[in-house]
Amino acid sequence: DIVLALVLYTVTGLGVTVGFHRGLTHGGYRAVRPVRIALAVAGSMSFQGDVIGWVATHRRHHAFTDRPGDPHSPYRYGTHLRGQLRGLLHAHVGWLFRNDRTPADRYAPDLLADRDIRAVARAFPALCLLTLALPFGAGWAIGGTWVYGVTALLWAGLVRIALLHHVTWSVNSLCHMIGERPFRTRRHDRATNLWPLALLSFGESWHNLHHADPTSARHGVDRGQIDPS
Repeated sequence: DIVLALVLYTVTGLGVTVGFHRGLTHGGYRAVRPVRIALAVAGSMSFQGDVIGWVATHRRHHAFTDRPGDPHSPYRYGTHLRGQLRGLLHAHVGWLFRNDRTPADRYAPDLLADRDIRAVARAFPALCLLTLALPFGAGWAIGGTWVYGVTALLWAGLVRIALLHHVTWSVNSLCHMIGERPFRTRRHDRATNLWPLALLSFGESWHNLHHADPTSARHGVDRGQIDPS
């Protein structure tokens, strides 16, 4: 179960970081069509939303980082202690429950014009089912009974999805509040580097560099900075 969870965590996590984020959102590199589609599918299986919506939201975050308009800034409620605690919760998960839709036609028109990516976005519900069915089926096939399927679903399905969500959300929240800021960003941008999250986030927690140079495909640029993506 744990091995299967690690495999699916890696595949779906890299789908988000390499596919959704560094590739489709920022154009940090160019991928051939099959790789582009495969990464979009893998990222969609993270359960973090359809690819077009994810990209649109993240581009909006960069357009208004830590200012009014940022969908998940931890500074939404001010810089005093109570405001920051409330903002931390908002940036981590609370923003998902607000009626604050990001228009894809404004922030991701290029993806709306891409028939391959549109197809992957439409397939999001089916890919969510697949990301749960795969561990269940694999567990049953390997263990020989449905009980093994259920335990695999728990660890390689639900726990794996929850962990990846919280790591992604921690980049949104913690990586704008604590950590180091060795690179200059825009005036209101408070993105930080947070090394304890580097491996789990596949290098996404080198967030200060990312906001200083969003189109860089590499976030861990200094010696010793782990960046699997």
